[in-house]
Amino acid sequence: MIDPGMSAAAKDELRRRLLLRRRTRPATERAAAAEAVTAALLAGLRGVGTLAAFVPDAEEPGSGRLPDGYAELGAQVLLPVIPERGRVLDWALSTGELETGRFGLSQPSGPRLGPTALAAAEAVVVPALAVDRSGIRLGRGGGYYDRALLHARPDAVLVTVVFDDERVDELPSEPHDRPVTAVVTPSGGWQELAARTG
Repeated sequence: MIDPGMSAAAKDELRRRLLLRRRTRPATERAAAAEAVTAALLAGLRGVGTLAAFVPDAEEPGSGRLPDGYAELGAQVLLPVIPERGRVLDWALSTGELETGRFGLSQPSGPRLGPTALAAAEAVVVPALAVDRSGIRLGRGGGYYDRALLHARPDAVLVTVVFDDERVDELPSEPHDRPVTAVVTPSGGWQELAARTG
């Protein structure tokens, strides 16, 4: 069990361990996970008109299948653009063309729509290193999505995609955290989450 009162240093150590575990996953496991999470994610997002998502890096669940798989939804897809300076995400429409952006991450090459473009999305696929049973997620520590989700609709479906062993009982939370409402894992598929009370 993870201590929900852990310090910032302890959270950084947890991030380091989770990233190391992701880096050492066999390619066959990553490929199978990508197929499974893509199928479950697309089924859960069926009917969405505007989706905000992200481009998984080589170690994240869905790598190699997403964001191309979103084309099957027939939805308008927004993808994040990390600015050269600062920590406020910009957004652009997915056209299938990607370029390398800050930190070596893939991003759309089209016109930038601004941070508030996220408000158009009925569903947002949010990256995470781990997520707990109440929807609290552990990101990489940059705060990009904490800031971005301030622009998300109150009724937006917020879903994250993690490996099976990255579902945990409880993670530390802060007042600014906005819990995700669902999680997709390779073995568990789409699972609704209950918000933490108290």
